[in-house]
Amino acid sequence: MAESGEPVGSAVEKGERVVLTLCMGSSCFARGNQKNLEVIRQFLKDHRMEDRVSLVGSRCEGACTQGPNLRIGDRLFPRINQEDLPALLERELL
Repeated sequence: MAESGEPVGSAVEKGERVVLTLCMGSSCFARGNQKNLEVIRQFLKDHRMEDRVSLVGSRCEGACTQGPNLRIGDRLFPRINQEDLPALLERELL
């Protein structure tokens, strides 16, 4: 997992907009990001974060063998799954 910079949660707390980039390349999409997309959307809605978090897709995050991948700010999170995703989002965004 690539980690750099300040924890993203602090950016949300400061009112700064955070960018979540979900890899939608064929490998990550097939490995589960099509379902992870719905989990992320629901999390943002449930926590009323749609105005503070931008959810965007990408064609590739450069770590295809480690997918499905999610980037939060500058940090790449490989091998995300529906079960662990809510806890990851809570830890990084709340």
